[in-house]
Amino acid sequence: MPFHVEGLVAIIVFYLAILFVGIWAAWKTKNSASDGDRREAIIVGGRDIGLLVGGFTMTATWVGGGYINGTAEAVYVPGYGLAWAQAPIGYSLSLVLGGLFFAKPMRSKGYVTMLDPFQQLYGKRMGGLLFIPALMGEMFWAAAIFSALGATISVIIDIDVNISVIVSALIAIMYTLVGGLYSVAYTDVVQLFCIFLGLWISVPFAMSHPAVKNIGFTAGQKESWLGSIESLDVYSWLDNFFLLMLGGIPWQAYFQRVLSSSSATYAQVLSFLAAFGCLVMALPAILIGAIGASTDWNKTMYGLPDPTERQEADMILPIVLQYLCPVYISFFGLGAVSAAVMSSADSSILSASSMFARNIYQLSFRQNASDREIIWVMRITIFVFGASATAMALLAKSVYGLWYLSSDLVYIIIFPQLLCVLFIKGTNTYGAIAGYLFGLLLRITGGEPYLYLQPLIFYPGYYADKNHIYIQRFPFKTLAMLTSFFTNIAVSYLAKYLFESGSLPPKLDFLDAVVARYSQENMDKATLVKSDNIILNELAPVKPRHSLTLNSTFTNKEAFSDIDSSPELSSAEDNLVTNTK
Repeated sequence: MPFHVEGLVAIIVFYLAILFVGIWAAWKTKNSASDGDRREAIIVGGRDIGLLVGGFTMTATWVGGGYINGTAEAVYVPGYGLAWAQAPIGYSLSLVLGGLFFAKPMRSKGYVTMLDPFQQLYGKRMGGLLFIPALMGEMFWAAAIFSALGATISVIIDIDVNISVIVSALIAIMYTLVGGLYSVAYTDVVQLFCIFLGLWISVPFAMSHPAVKNIGFTAGQKESWLGSIESLDVYSWLDNFFLLMLGGIPWQAYFQRVLSSSSATYAQVLSFLAAFGCLVMALPAILIGAIGASTDWNKTMYGLPDPTERQEADMILPIVLQYLCPVYISFFGLGAVSAAVMSSADSSILSASSMFARNIYQLSFRQNASDREIIWVMRITIFVFGASATAMALLAKSVYGLWYLSSDLVYIIIFPQLLCVLFIKGTNTYGAIAGYLFGLLLRITGGEPYLYLQPLIFYPGYYADKNHIYIQRFPFKTLAMLTSFFTNIAVSYLAKYLFESGSLPPKLDFLDAVVARYSQENMDKATLVKSDNIILNELAPVKPRHSLTLNSTFTNKEAFSDIDSSPELSSAEDNLVTNTK
């Protein structure tokens, strides 16, 4: 395939436009935020992201290279089809559920990252444990989409894959480094517009190519691109669907947008807008997959064997752009796809660095760190995480397998923990650790075909593929998630009963989760005021120490506004004053 100068020029123009917008947003952030607000401006955009920009950036976080390419591939592959293109519906429902149940409690408490409530309730140790699957998910996702971008560009303009990956990663890292969420949000607006325009312009040209049959006619054929779900695969289909729908909620990339909203109501509205945007943006990818399935490739320059036989089905979208569209249209569509990839990669890198800087560095090691120090830690980790994701994209042979496994861990471990910390009263660190370990154990022992990891537990309906790797039809991922959830509740209540009944001595409460309720790690304002055995003169010296505790580093005014105004606490304070007198 010859080198295409026009394609290279198109890519350069797209990348320069995105870089310009990112730097402009960074300049805007620097001039609009004071030094004391810079950390919050970088992580949550100063909590003033509007509906338009917020809706675009939340949609673009999901509508990335994996979303667009994966949807087209699922529709194209024989035996799967539209019935197995679960991402559009799954992620849209995930955003709806997030808006209905999770956005309001998270935003109204004034948290800064997704891990804040875990560390507030369970302590810094548990926050560190939950950071591991969250980081793995973000890092492997970024690596997977950088890898997909390199392959996409090489298909159309025939430049070295490594060069395209490195250049794309450098641009995404650069504007994320200087501008944080503002740069990511404003570049998402440009990228989403490019995706929408580029793919919709390409569809009519591809559909009118002489080698393409009417997709309405091919939809009624035996090997239809509509696909079907066999009775044996129903449980596996449901397992994957729940993974997308529920496992799509506990991601820092999502909650970063929720927490950047100016109010809890805006956070909910953003989720609903993004759900609609995800469905709309999936339509051209679905049509391109259907066009690929309806094409006689022998009548094109691509020739035979077709993409499935060449094991290039995952590249069906750029192949359709290359061989079924005019040259200038294919290059414009390529720019759209590369923009889609970058819109997801920058979000993942920023999410990982935000969690590390706040929940690991600040809350666990340097609780008195200045804003300037935290900003520099974020910048360093943005570069480190971005470079690591790029290295994995270039070196690892099973990036997608690692991402599948890590996204499973987000669903199995973090989602049930998030349910417990927000909606189940009485859970504690012992239950959280037990649920974490049980969920992890059940997931690992279920095997992972992408990593050639054989299962240790064989559930009903398993079978061996052509590589002699056993595949599970049983919905064991959802089983592991439910096991983690109920284990957390059961062990939490059991630990509470054993310590409070005296069955276990207080000295065995080594995590300070039940007996030592007033420990420095878990102490907060509500606990101090509600306690009947603390008199007013004991409360006085707590105030200067309060800035050193874990919970004081959260956004206090919003987090405790409900507590301060509650009649119960007002009555408790009056009683304390009366008793002291």
